[in-house]
Amino acid sequence: MNAPNRLFSHKGYLALAVIVVVLMIAFLWIVFGPGPMHFASGHSVRMADYRGPDPTGVPANLAQASLIERGAYLTHAADCEACHTAPGSTRFAGGLAFVLPFGVLYSTNITPDPETGIGRYTDANFLQALRHGVRADGAHLYPAMPYPSYTYITDADALAIKAYLFSLNPTTARVPSNHLEFPFNQRWLMAIWSLLFNPDERFEPNPAHSPEWNRGAYLVEAMEHCGECHTPRNLFQALDNRRKFAGATQAGWRAYNITADQSSGVGAFSDTDLSAYLAAGHADGHGTAAGPMGEAVDKSLSELAPSDIAAMVAYLRSVPPIQTPDLPASKETAAAVSHREGAPGADVLGKAVFEEACVSCHSWSGVSPLTRLATLTGTRAVNDPTAINVAQIVLSGAQRRSDGALVVMPAFGAAYSDAEIAAVSNYTTARFGAKASAISASEISKLRSEQ
Repeated sequence: MNAPNRLFSHKGYLALAVIVVVLMIAFLWIVFGPGPMHFASGHSVRMADYRGPDPTGVPANLAQASLIERGAYLTHAADCEACHTAPGSTRFAGGLAFVLPFGVLYSTNITPDPETGIGRYTDANFLQALRHGVRADGAHLYPAMPYPSYTYITDADALAIKAYLFSLNPTTARVPSNHLEFPFNQRWLMAIWSLLFNPDERFEPNPAHSPEWNRGAYLVEAMEHCGECHTPRNLFQALDNRRKFAGATQAGWRAYNITADQSSGVGAFSDTDLSAYLAAGHADGHGTAAGPMGEAVDKSLSELAPSDIAAMVAYLRSVPPIQTPDLPASKETAAAVSHREGAPGADVLGKAVFEEACVSCHSWSGVSPLTRLATLTGTRAVNDPTAINVAQIVLSGAQRRSDGALVVMPAFGAAYSDAEIAAVSNYTTARFGAKASAISASEISKLRSEQ
């Protein structure tokens, strides 16, 4: 009787050992993933060994500007205002809520107030917070602060940003306390996370590529930290650069694929279109920025020099294409088929809401008679079968500037029920997109809760 038991025990231990080895391999696969620029040919070098023009700092026209002026430009480039300014509050005074699956985080006050802001931060404190995610009091920041991307910022640029922030009027503003579930409310765990997933490296240029490409790499990866929204995350919520820029859902909005893929990425954008989308938040035939991307345009990208926008485009063009399976190629022509009789009730409701609230600006063809910014045909959002961004825009509205004038899409969240917003979102994708969506009223309710 003992021999079979011993045999079974040996088999059990062997199976357990195999499972442990597989888990260890999976863990190492995740932790030791590629860096953000590992896709590029050639090899990076230390800045001191690079013989090309310095890809960091400010554009040539600001090279002789004061430290504070240079810091203002770099603060825009790092997109600090969007996250550190709550609606209706003072710029950089913090308090913006980040609604996450495991609770709510609030951004910090980064004005030079000595009590509630960063007024007592030394240069070393500032660098530690920006690049290592550690506050002056030693507490670890959550990676909602994109320090794994900011870690690539040079000392000179980081301290120029600090100089600009310290030139602002201090604002006394205590931000609300975070509300996080256990174990996510244990800040010390962030030290382990940072050890595993913060590269703690400064930017290194790649001589195999052009000066413009290297400037674009610094802006995209370090300053604008585009991957923080557009790159999917792994099991531990760190960026998965094996799927670099393939798109992700952040803060209840879908950040779309920005690889060179022709159908689901930006490969079909012309350089002019991609530059216009980055700098102005609109490209004809591709759509208008809203939500977090709209904020990034308004408070960051629109402030960049044309040469820096061109550098970002050059860099984005080099990112290998990755197809997003659930994003069909955009349907670019105006809808030609009228509403069908006998359609499901949700479609009837969606058409009714569209007729009441939408058609005067967007028209039945999807080509706006009022402004090109309101044209629906060809846009990524209406060709997204999840309809997440369509629903978010209906709920929250959007605004863009065109030729100096402010173009406003009103928010309809208070005027219509979850069922009505779901119906009009599904009707819009079915009529103007490549594939109909099926977003539900319960999903709309969830989107409301994340605002």
